Amino acid sequence: MVEPTRGVLFPRRLPEFHRLAPPDAVAHAVAWFWIPEWDLEQGEVSPQEIVGYPALNLVVEESGVVLAGASTRAGVRELSGRGWAVGALLRPAAVGRLVEDPASVRDRTVPFAAPDLHLTVSAAMSGGADRRERAVAAFSHWLRARIGEPDDAGVHANAMADLLMGDSGVRSPEQAAARLAVSVRTLQRMAHRFVGLPPAAMIRRRRLQEAAERVREVPSADLASVAAEFGYADQAHLTREFRSVLGFAPSQYRVRLAER
Repeated sequence: MVEPTRGVLFPRRLPEFHRLAPPDAVAHAVAWFWIPEWDLEQGEVSPQEIVGYPALNLVVEESGVVLAGASTRAGVRELSGRGWAVGALLRPAAVGRLVEDPASVRDRTVPFAAPDLHLTVSAAMSGGADRRERAVAAFSHWLRARIGEPDDAGVHANAMADLLMGDSGVRSPEQAAARLAVSVRTLQRMAHRFVGLPPAAMIRRRRLQEAAERVREVPSADLASVAAEFGYADQAHLTREFRSVLGFAPSQYRVRLAER
């Protein structure tokens, strides 16, 4: 299982954050549930910089329910005041039952009509030491009723995502297709239908998250070695990828980490 905060560029700035495993009944639908809670002083703002997973999230907020598509770039959300969110990082088998074309919500967050989900999760989060567990139970019950059991296509799509996002040894769509015993074209169609991104983009995102995590955890790491470890042609290739997605070079990231 990949770490839920791997895509968070500055984890020390996170508000109170909890990851809860899904119940077995919806393990085919959700990788994990994530619940941030914050209570900031008046005028205080907490910017959260994220390089998200190539996956969709269904999120219950105090104001309603939204569906966040897979992202191709880093994003920032500024937290203020007091609030919470309950999000489900969806596995492909669930995506196939909730949205017709996941590519249509790529890099977008759109309202999702689920008033009963909003009502039950909001009620669970209204108070109590076990509010998060009750919220996950309510969310899971809704998902189970909505999507049911996965079909063969959903099972195969889950296996694809697990491989592309969880196996550092897979560095190309060709390798992934061979491991899954499908053609590259079939892999591409599966990724488009269940994620909304090409498999190559999913691999690049995993690799970038891994490289950023290494820089974050080992600030003294040699960047040329980091590039080689995660399959970049050289340090310049790593730097271009950082700048393209994050807007700054790995060396600048290291400086920003030391400052925060």
